[in-house]
Amino acid sequence: MSTLEPERGTGTGTLVEPTPQTSHGDGDHERFAHYVQKDKIMASALDGTPVVALCGKVWVPGRDPKKYPVCPMCKEIYESMSGGGDEGKGGDKK
Repeated sequence: MSTLEPERGTGTGTLVEPTPQTSHGDGDHERFAHYVQKDKIMASALDGTPVVALCGKVWVPGRDPKKYPVCPMCKEIYESMSGGGDEGKGGDKK
């Protein structure tokens, strides 16, 4: 007997496939490049220690940040800092 067929005497059978759950929570941070202090990025590259972005994300960088848009929260924080928007002051995109 196939698992898709209803058992006798129980009425009709319905195959219910689970709906995949999409999350717009923390996983969205994976789609962005984040601002991190340049010296922290260098240390992470040498010894694999995690870094903390301006928005609070903690991770070990390993992807090319030029392939991703800048995290809106990091950008907002960076621009609100004194000297924000000037290249090389206050942080680096990673």
